[in-house]
Amino acid sequence: MKITEKELKRRAATVERIVIESVDLSLYLARAVIDGQELMITDANGKFVKTHNLLAMKRRLKALVMCEFFLRQQSAYDEMVGHSYAANANTMEIPMGSQPLPEWLS
Repeated sequence: MKITEKELKRRAATVERIVIESVDLSLYLARAVIDGQELMITDANGKFVKTHNLLAMKRRLKALVMCEFFLRQQSAYDEMVGHSYAANANTMEIPMGSQPLPEWLS
């Protein structure tokens, strides 16, 4: 499911957290968790909100909501080294805090 930035701002009070997913070397996508459900964040045209800089993504979304932010990273290590057993997802979520960005980063 998807949610636009405009709708996200309107529903800011119900957003539990924001998950910024590191997809590829320097590509980040964002999801909002509302009522336990993860929703991909899109722009007004329905395209996924994406940046090539983590701080740029956080700056963009901090203007819309004030909640806890997390960075999600998935590792393909088991697949790369050829483990033959069914590996876990190897997903790591790192808390990025809920505080506003310092002025010099805004």
